[in-house]
Amino acid sequence: MNVDPNLTKYMIKVRITADGVVEKPDVVGAIFGQTEGLLGEELDLRDLQKGGRIGRIEVEIDSKKGRTEGTVLIPSSLDQVESSILAAALETIDRIGPCKAKIDVESLEDVRVQKRQKVIERAESLYKKMSQSGKNISESIVQSVREEVERAEIISFGEEKLPAGPAIKDSDSIIVVEGRNDVLNLLKYGIKNTIAVQGTNIPKTVQDLSKERTVIIFLDGDRGGDLILKEMLQVADIDFVSRAPPGTEVEELTYKQIVKALRYKMPIAQYLSMKGMSGELKELNQKNQSEKSGTVISPPKKSVSETPDLPDHGETVEEYVRTVKEKENNEPSHVKEGDAEVKVQVEKVQENGVIDLQNSRFIETRAEYLLKEKLLEVYSNDGKVVASIPLAEAVDKLTGVSDGNTIISGGVVSQRLIDSALNAGIKNIYGVRLGHVTKKPAEMRVVTWDQRH
Repeated sequence: MNVDPNLTKYMIKVRITADGVVEKPDVVGAIFGQTEGLLGEELDLRDLQKGGRIGRIEVEIDSKKGRTEGTVLIPSSLDQVESSILAAALETIDRIGPCKAKIDVESLEDVRVQKRQKVIERAESLYKKMSQSGKNISESIVQSVREEVERAEIISFGEEKLPAGPAIKDSDSIIVVEGRNDVLNLLKYGIKNTIAVQGTNIPKTVQDLSKERTVIIFLDGDRGGDLILKEMLQVADIDFVSRAPPGTEVEELTYKQIVKALRYKMPIAQYLSMKGMSGELKELNQKNQSEKSGTVISPPKKSVSETPDLPDHGETVEEYVRTVKEKENNEPSHVKEGDAEVKVQVEKVQENGVIDLQNSRFIETRAEYLLKEKLLEVYSNDGKVVASIPLAEAVDKLTGVSDGNTIISGGVVSQRLIDSALNAGIKNIYGVRLGHVTKKPAEMRVVTWDQRH
């Protein structure tokens, strides 16, 4: 139904019912004819329409089975009182054409309210677009300036033209990182005494600098970082070690994470001792003794495959110290008899996917493996592997796992993981570290390394 666009204030909506078949002209004629003289000259419909105070009357009707029903719209520019009187007068109409009829006023709407609402909604839409556009432009400018400054500050240092910060030439201490992006991320937060080794083959420039400066090696929290550390130990002098959190890289750390990692840097000997790297620690001690005595002893070079993997439990410095002290006080230096059983079970799970869920030492050993592989495994009540899921997809895919009873995770046990596991019917969760958990179900057992040490 078309509405007069010149309508200014109110819309009278009328519902009509006629006992017979009538047409639109009959309805309009009844409205003008039966209200004529009813309200006086001031509210006569014909005069009001001629003066433009009443708009074009719109009629929409439909006849079915000898009965007519429909709607009438009358636009009005009268005030509220006059429009209300006119609407009430329409209900006095009792015939349309030759048929008995009934007219009910359904509503008297202020169309300006609707227009205001449309104006508000459109204004909000325009404002959001404008604000978002301005914000994007602002962020783009800031990011562009920052990137240009970083690119201008990063330099190529030494014969190998290694990416480095501008303070690398004069600083008494240097921070050795893995790649160019690590240097850029540290530059972004004002740390300029950095240099990248660009791989596991340690450049001669870094080897020479390590003999003259205090060296902090800042490594990613993955296996690549372990390999670079082992290579550095063989060819360079390291004073301190800092690590990114497990599973993360230096290039993606925030300012707070960088500061925390560097603040808790560890002397190299202490780090090797706490990580159980006895072979590397022995070589380091021999190297230090030879330097003190004035003789040079070249330790035999190990290939990467001959060096043991570094366990990475994700503990804090205080937890590392406490763990090592407990091991020194409680455990003998020789291998325990139970270790052989654990080793056998580790091999068996690769063959038939069945483990002993009552063996806590095996569960921890399995979790170390899953930490390196970034996986989560689901086991049935009898110890069979039901599913092996990448950590990044675990929360979403757990809901599709059936017959699961126990989870061993190589990552953080978060609230989302607990909620998803509960929905999947899981009763036990073992993980590396407990995240921010606000609600732990009473029927679920959750054990993590940081709770046990």
